[in-house]
Amino acid sequence: MKYLAILLILAAFIQGCYYDKQFLDPSTSCDTAIVTYSGSVSPVLTAFCTGCHSGANAPLGINLDSYTGVKLQVSNGKLLGVVTHSSGFSPMPKNGNKLSDCNIAKIRKWMTAGAPNN
Repeated sequence: MKYLAILLILAAFIQGCYYDKQFLDPSTSCDTAIVTYSGSVSPVLTAFCTGCHSGANAPLGINLDSYTGVKLQVSNGKLLGVVTHSSGFSPMPKNGNKLSDCNIAKIRKWMTAGAPNN
């Protein structure tokens, strides 16, 4: 019985950690009224992309831990293609689920506004 209680507590703890990124994608609403790089786009990229795409050893040299690196991927047309899993692009996050519609909408709106460094 003691082991069952420990297992249930551990399962609850692990399940709780699963939702640590929930603040980036609340299921009840998607606020795209004010979208900025620092407040909207960068947190999404940090949560879902920079685990691999940062630093000197970033795959294919695609470094998304700075505005300059992100802007390069916007300019060459790859950022939106990979996060929307569009045909002809390598879907990202690799071996992961597509970003939520809300997070994609934030990235798209920021790009439509000219992808400013704000």
